[in-house]
Amino acid sequence: MQIIIEKLKKLRQLKVLFLSFSLCALIFAAFYNCESNIRPLKLNQKTIIGNPNYLSICYGGYRDTSRTIEPTIRELKEDLVVLSALGIKVLRTYQSKEFPQSANLLQAIQELKGMDSTFEMYVMLGAWIECEDAWTEKPNHEKGNETKNAGEVNTAVELAIKYPEIVKVIAVGNESMVHWAATYFVKPNVVLKWVNYLQKLKEKGRLNKNLKITSSDNYQSWGGGDESYHNQDLIDLINAVDYVSMHTYPFHDTHYNPEFWHSDSADNKPDKLKEIYAAIQRASDYAQSQYLFTKQYVQSIKPDIPVHIGETGWASISNDNYGHSGSKAADEYKQKIYFDLMNEWTKLDSITCFFFEAFDEPWKDSKNVMGSENHFGLIDIKGKVKYVLWNKIEDGSLKSLTRNELELKKSFEGNFDSLFSQIELPSKRTH
Repeated sequence: MQIIIEKLKKLRQLKVLFLSFSLCALIFAAFYNCESNIRPLKLNQKTIIGNPNYLSICYGGYRDTSRTIEPTIRELKEDLVVLSALGIKVLRTYQSKEFPQSANLLQAIQELKGMDSTFEMYVMLGAWIECEDAWTEKPNHEKGNETKNAGEVNTAVELAIKYPEIVKVIAVGNESMVHWAATYFVKPNVVLKWVNYLQKLKEKGRLNKNLKITSSDNYQSWGGGDESYHNQDLIDLINAVDYVSMHTYPFHDTHYNPEFWHSDSADNKPDKLKEIYAAIQRASDYAQSQYLFTKQYVQSIKPDIPVHIGETGWASISNDNYGHSGSKAADEYKQKIYFDLMNEWTKLDSITCFFFEAFDEPWKDSKNVMGSENHFGLIDIKGKVKYVLWNKIEDGSLKSLTRNELELKKSFEGNFDSLFSQIELPSKRTH
């Protein structure tokens, strides 16, 4: 790891000191064209999913308000070095063809391995799935967008074949079956079609037999809630996947289903922090209940099928349903408590949990800078490390590391009193 950090630091210095064409070419060759230095890697057959030693996180490296502006390979490497320093070893991506980030990310990981044979990072590769006429006024939820879905899945196949040491999972769809995804959701049979396709490629030897195939979706989509989702196609899908990847978001439910989200008044600092901790503990318990309901249902169909968490998270800023005028859920203090409690539980039970997400991504709500969707990251867009990771600054894990070539520093300038001044108690129950 230190080898990579030193190389990146030297490369940044060269970039500043020399601007001639020949030297730029040298930098490009040294930084990007590492294929000649890549050592042959044996296929890693260790259990990655379900192994508490392999910390995981959702990743999108977009730094701008539009995904048309792709992060460069250098920027992806900068992020990867930060994530590796945090102990992260498994990343989740969302699309394979429509945007080139996944392909570039895999290339960046491979090149970092070439620079340092001890560098270790794996990927849960997403293939986006949507219905026919998605994003229009009349989406057809009975059929899939055949052209786009085929492109996503086949590109995921190509990448899994090209990077078998890195791609450990292909996830067919992201929240593609949950009904509140009203502009694009599909019925389970559409996802099932592509899961079966990938499983057949494994049987034929085109894909590695140890590659896991799943779909990552809301807990209700997997039968853990509303019984209207229970049907034969879902049963067939559960039987087809290697494990279930479910999403749980108590953060959102502080607004939509707030029975667990309340507190008593607290006038002093210790009582206020105690009340907030108790509320987040209830939120964590709420997430666990959704996990258990899902596990109970899917294992009634396919006993012993593993269930892992493909997404959960907590936003640090909100001017919408979760901020001052709403449930008051969003802030860095609550984010840290939720992160710690969820990691403690999932690690103890050997559940892989992809926390959403590594870095803030401003494209998610580009018209509302303070919208909660832009602020689920553990590190913000300016390289400020949120309270959840202050300890990683203190213990030196992130020393000399950068984002956008700016040194990583604590949010609120490391002043807890400043952070505390923005913390609000959860809204009381109104019913």
